Amino acid sequence: MSISSTREAASPLELAAARVGRANAVLAVIAGAYLMIALDSTVVNVALPNIGRDLRFSPTELAWVVNAYLLTFGGLLLLGGRLGDVLGRRRVFMAGLSLFTVSSLFAGMAASDVWLIAARAVQGIGAAMTTPNTMALLATNFEEGPPRHRALSVYGAVAMLGASVGLVVGGILTTYASWRWSMFINLPIGVTIAVLAPRLLEDTERRPGRLDVLGALTSTLAMGTIVFGLIRAGSNGWDGPTFVALAIGLALLGLFGVLEMRAQQPIVPLHLLRDVRRVGAYLNLLLLPTAIFGPFFFITQYLQEVRGFAPLEAGLAFLPQTLATVLAVRVAPRLMARLGAVRMLLVGGALIATGVAWLSRITPEASYVGSVLAPLALIGIGAGWSFMPLNVTILAGVSASEAGAASAVAQSMQWVGGSLGLAILVTVFGAASKASGGASSASLAAELFTRGVSGALTTGVLFALGTMALTATVIGSRRRPA
Repeated sequence: MSISSTREAASPLELAAARVGRANAVLAVIAGAYLMIALDSTVVNVALPNIGRDLRFSPTELAWVVNAYLLTFGGLLLLGGRLGDVLGRRRVFMAGLSLFTVSSLFAGMAASDVWLIAARAVQGIGAAMTTPNTMALLATNFEEGPPRHRALSVYGAVAMLGASVGLVVGGILTTYASWRWSMFINLPIGVTIAVLAPRLLEDTERRPGRLDVLGALTSTLAMGTIVFGLIRAGSNGWDGPTFVALAIGLALLGLFGVLEMRAQQPIVPLHLLRDVRRVGAYLNLLLLPTAIFGPFFFITQYLQEVRGFAPLEAGLAFLPQTLATVLAVRVAPRLMARLGAVRMLLVGGALIATGVAWLSRITPEASYVGSVLAPLALIGIGAGWSFMPLNVTILAGVSASEAGAASAVAQSMQWVGGSLGLAILVTVFGAASKASGGASSASLAAELFTRGVSGALTTGVLFALGTMALTATVIGSRRRPA
């Protein structure tokens, strides 16, 4: 009798502990998958000089190693989210994870520049199928309020942490093994998540509907053509083919808008854009990655090409940014409760703008401690305080049935924005580094390279300031949803 009563009294506590344990396990699987995908946005950055020498890339063409991944990733995210709604989010999540893992194997085996770029593009397709469904699964497993805020805080930080950790991991692998292991590292991670996911993640209900494949392909082609034009402008100047590529890209972008307005089930649910604050958060995600990805791309090369850092040293140089992000994320939920989304975003944007502006003043003789460490830490704190309030703003008031679509638009804005923004910065870098003609000595080459980095990061400051303007005027607007 007493034993039975004890068991009955303990069972609610046991059930509560089991629920908490399962929630943490679900969050670990979802965040782990996103961490692997985010890691791949920068894991090759430290290895870029080695990749360029092995596969004969030019400095501006190296941007395609990053952008081939970001373009297909960002361009097909909307389709990936819609696939999850129609076919089941866990099923599409698993398919995307498998494609991502297999393509990582082929990327590591690349024997030419075209091979590597193609494999990176396929990686992006797998990531586009996985990512929107991770955020949608998170939204359906954590109810709105503090539980979701905590989960979104962890999830939002993963993109930044993955980018930072990717630099360290890439540096270790490039130094002690080969740049190819920056691709092979995805294999054990992908297989582990593929084994755990079916046991922890419950599949969502399928919702019959049409897939806007034409809209997805049109938007991806538009972004790809525009990025090609911008990167070509950095390497070949503003010649005829450059203007033709940009014109075709803009025309395809216009066609995409027309298709979406006429589609019965558009890939971009237009009613999600009726809330002006959500629109502001989406636009913020379009600009913010440029200010963050710029230092990743340029400073890793600056440290190796100008300052003579080894790949591992260049990766470890970004540890202060990683640690700053971890600390910022820990206090982000409490800060959000005290300041609100708008004030928190303004503080985060100001820290990012200050950090990038500081880095833009870099010189060939600049020391790491005096010119790189502190600004990277500022960028890390600013990023840790920016993504969570943006995600909370986007998902506020969104039903569980539309969480996939809302999160897919957010992720698409983030990664396409990073790709387009990096292409713009590469264009500025190319123009600034050629301002004095070809280099005839190592010192002049370092001077021109640094001048290009400075010009690119100065442009990145404008993107950071743009996010602050959007926050103050749009997200902070008192206008109610239509």
